This record gives sequence, C-alpha cells and structure tokens, in this order.
Amino acid sequence: MFKSKYTITDKILENISQITAGREVIERSKLIPKWELKLKKEARIHNAHSSTSIEGNKLTLKEVQALADGKEVVATQKDKREVINFLKAIDSIPEYADKKKINKQLFLKIHKTITAGTLKDNKNAGILRKQQVFVGRRVFDGTGFKTVVEYTPPDTKDVPHLVEEFLEWLNSDKVQKVNPVLLAGIVHYEVARIHPFIDGNGRTARLMAALILYKRGFDHRRFFAIDDYYDEDRLSYYGALKTVQKAKGDITEWLEYFTDGVLFSIDSVKDIILKLGISTSAKEGEQIALTHKQVKILERVKEKGKITNKELQVILGVSRQAVLKEISKLIDAGLMELVGKGRNAYYRFKDL
Repeated sequence: MFKSKYTITDKILENISQITAGREVIERSKLIPKWELKLKKEARIHNAHSSTSIEGNKLTLKEVQALADGKEVVATQKDKREVINFLKAIDSIPEYADKKKINKQLFLKIHKTITAGTLKDNKNAGILRKQQVFVGRRVFDGTGFKTVVEYTPPDTKDVPHLVEEFLEWLNSDKVQKVNPVLLAGIVHYEVARIHPFIDGNGRTARLMAALILYKRGFDHRRFFAIDDYYDEDRLSYYGALKTVQKAKGDITEWLEYFTDGVLFSIDSVKDIILKLGISTSAKEGEQIALTHKQVKILERVKEKGKITNKELQVILGVSRQAVLKEISKLIDAGLMELVGKGRNAYYRFKDL
C-alpha cells in the first residue's frame, strides 16, 4: 500500500497551530447569510481563476467572474471552457463528498468534469494516460525558445497500479487519523507526482485537495481560496513540488509550503471577518442584514475605536439624518452604542 514519507517539523506544527486558531475565529463568527454567501462566491471565483491561470489560462479575475455570471467574454473557446469546467467541479464538491469513498470511478469523473472539451482528443477526458508525458517549461536560450524538462512522471504502464494503490490508502481507516490539512497536502502532491492523465493533472490535484478539506469538515463552508497562494508565486509553487525529488520522496518541505498556503487563506478570511467587527458582537442566533454604508461604519469604528456623526457624514457623503438612519440599526442590534451628548457624542462598539 502507498505510504507517504514526511517529518512533522516545527514549522508545520506552528502553521497547524495558527491554522487551527484562525479557523476557530472563522467558525465562531456570526456571519449573516449575505456575507457568508459573499465569502463563498469570492472563494469560488478566485479558485477557478487561480487554478486555471497556473496552467496558462488567459482569463482575468473579472472575466472569470463575468463568465460565472453567464455574461459573454471575449476569449478562446478553450480558455472559457476550462474555467466553466472548473467552476462546475467546485460546485460538485458536496456531491463528490457524499460518496462513501473516493474510488477510481469518482477520481476519473472529477478529471472528466475538469477537462471535458478542452483536450486535443476528448476521449482522454476521464481516462488514465496511455502514453508517456513530461512536465516542461519554455525558456529562451539566447537564440530561440526551447523546452526544458522539469519532471518526468512514472512510466505509463505503472500508472493504473499507482492510482489503485494510492486510492486504497486514501480510503483506508488509518487515514482518518491524519490531520485534514496534511492529508490534503499529501493528496495534492501524490496526484501531481503520478500525473495519471494526459493533461489537467494540476487542476485535478488542487480540486482533490479542496475535496479532502471539505469532506473532512475543515472547509465545510467553502470560504478558502488556497489556489490564490500558488498563483501569486508560481515559481515557488513548482519549486516546492520539486523539493520532493531532491529529498528522494520526502514531502516534508512540500507540506511546509502547503500549510503556508492554507494559513495564508485562513488569515485572509479571518481578516475580512475581523474587519467587519461583528464576529463576537452579534447576539446569539441573530441575523443582521447590513447595508454597504453600515459595513463601512463598522470597518471605520474597528479601525479608530470610535467615531462621531460629523466624521461619518464626511466618510459616507451623507447628511446627519442619513447617518442616524444607517447607524440606528447597528445600535438596535446591540452592535454599537452612543456615548455622551451634544458635540462630545460619539459611537463605539457596545461592550457586551
């Protein structure tokens, strides 16, 4: 059976500790449905953009958003289809997770969803590769461009056995004891290492990692856009994957990098929630439909500690009465309070 080789280093432990603490802040937050939906939608768009961009897709984040909204985008059919496919795969994660096991049939289905209509031969979508492939990059050597081989995956004849062995391990009881973040990192790397398909291996590896995080209850709200971390510095991403070859199969450095990425995503979501200033202020079970101006008020009070009506008039560009209208709901909800009277009056978060 497949067995991963790694060491739990101080860096991994520190990352896991910070990830756990950050996730607790997010889980305890009393987000209104409007903001929960916003975070989920943003993560969906960012992951679809980043995961396809890493592989050379030319659509911008705004174009991916437009495509997701059903709008027309001027781009190649292949680029558009890749994004649409990945959005569909992201949306299918709960369906995939409902399956008792991530078996070969599901694994192939995920790849087919991601690559349908984008390969030179569509028969290769959802099929293990039947020829040798390599991972390379184009470089300019002074006279012209040439392809440099970065990684040669396992022999084609070994792929079926490697996939079966890997999936057998993934569905075994012993895996339940592995931290979900580390497990996602292991799955991500192993799919990339085996390179079981003609194309779309990277996207499949990243989708599989997201599936693990959801299935294990870590990202059940689907707030995290981890693929953004890889796309921000692709050389570091590929460099982290290559460390395993140098370490003769030891994935420790890769897991250090992978947990850095999860922490980056956790912190990004946590910062948004803390910026709103409502994670521990709202009453139990209460749902508050905030307007854009009310969110702006909360952000400024979070930053300054307190604020006057006159300051809010300038910030929001509205009258004194309009400020009172916006802030009255925050006061009624127990989020804020008025302190003092007359010219010395100001608003602050209510001390509960």
